[in-house]
Amino acid sequence: MTKAEIVELIAEKTGFTIKDVKIVVEHFLEEVKNCLKENKHLEIRGFGTFKVKNHKARKARNPRTNQEVFVQARKKALFKVSKELNKLLN
Repeated sequence: MTKAEIVELIAEKTGFTIKDVKIVVEHFLEEVKNCLKENKHLEIRGFGTFKVKNHKARKARNPRTNQEVFVQARKKALFKVSKELNKLLN
């Protein structure tokens, strides 16, 4: 499902215009991005938690050349599903 399909579905269910729903969805996603960019976690009860995980710098090996390479430290966005949503899926 795409963002446009989600916007259309919400507009149909709520009676709001597609334009208004699109603005709200885009602002919501922008706030999620900003929260993660500031290294904060965002919890949506009954849905899940967005977090930022820090990965340390490390040495790795290129499997083709068997040459050692240095992998820099980085941050990675993670999403952990809530127990309620997980029960719905299983």
